[in-house]
Amino acid sequence: MKKQLLGFGTLAAVATLTLAGCGGGSDATPAASGGSSAAVEGKIGVILPDTESSARWETADRPFFQKAFADAGVQSDIQNAQGDATQFQTIADGMISAGVKALIITSIDPDSGTAVIKKATDAGIPVIDYDRANLGGGAKYYVSFDNVKVGQAIGDGLVSCIKADDKPNAKVVELDGSPTDNNATLFKQGYDQVIKAAGYDVVAEQAVPEWSNEEGGRLFEQLYTKQGGKVDAVAAANDGLAGAVISVLQRNGLAGKVPVSGQDATDEGLQRILLGTQCNTVYKAVNKEADAAAKLGIALAKGDVSGADALATQTFDDPKAGTSKKAILLDPQAITKDNVKAVIDDGFTTADKVCTTAELKKACSAAGIS
Repeated sequence: MKKQLLGFGTLAAVATLTLAGCGGGSDATPAASGGSSAAVEGKIGVILPDTESSARWETADRPFFQKAFADAGVQSDIQNAQGDATQFQTIADGMISAGVKALIITSIDPDSGTAVIKKATDAGIPVIDYDRANLGGGAKYYVSFDNVKVGQAIGDGLVSCIKADDKPNAKVVELDGSPTDNNATLFKQGYDQVIKAAGYDVVAEQAVPEWSNEEGGRLFEQLYTKQGGKVDAVAAANDGLAGAVISVLQRNGLAGKVPVSGQDATDEGLQRILLGTQCNTVYKAVNKEADAAAKLGIALAKGDVSGADALATQTFDDPKAGTSKKAILLDPQAITKDNVKAVIDDGFTTADKVCTTAELKKACSAAGIS
């Protein structure tokens, strides 16, 4: 079995944004689907974390979950906590009280996540950590991408851009994700390995609380000023933070001259890559991630533990709990200007959403996107 090891250090198309606490689940008639022949009698709950850190939660995860459950004929209740830990717990309390048969959560912070997992477990409701591992929380299953590999892909793309710019002594700044998100730790582990192995100096680094793009911009501007503007490349942990960095560089006449990484393959990130202001991103096929979590949730909701175990054949070490979770860990895909088309071809977004201006349409055409 494949094992993902944890690192240490500091530490993202078819739905509209919803208000905190608003449900948006499918209401399909329960039916048998895969595993055992039993039907799911009741709903499966899904709690997404926010809309500020990344557009993906509402534009990708929600609709893909809705489709997966609808295709299986299973009812669902999908809500977004909008970055509010209290609201996250309130939503969970409502779902637990309503008797959901399984709970899929993307925690906002370890404390609220752990509290929700304990309440659900005490109520006999199986919990799946989705996309982010809630360390020490006690969920038995985890569905995500191999996040060290995501970080390595971020680093590989950035290093390629640095080499293309012929900067052998490049000074790199790292703008990491939220210190409370274990994924950010793993991303950093991955791109640290690649950047340092390439012989480049990381001259400054900063974690961004709650993945806030606004705060990320302020923090990067402080780092940029402290370095006297001598920054040769920026390892930004996602496309939202990359956009914040590029806004600062734009104000200083350096957009497109300083390579900036990202991840999540957002429309904005792909646009910046096509225009040359962002070096790379990482595409995580959220449809596959949501589908895997939905199938695992359905098996658990049926009480089919052996069927769930057959799906979750990998492991993820949780050092805080001193245990390993059963896991499904998917592989990411590195994206540069040469293969932006792959994200559109996979149905994650559309040419109409990416190629929105005359300049972008010309860039899209050059990249084979129509």
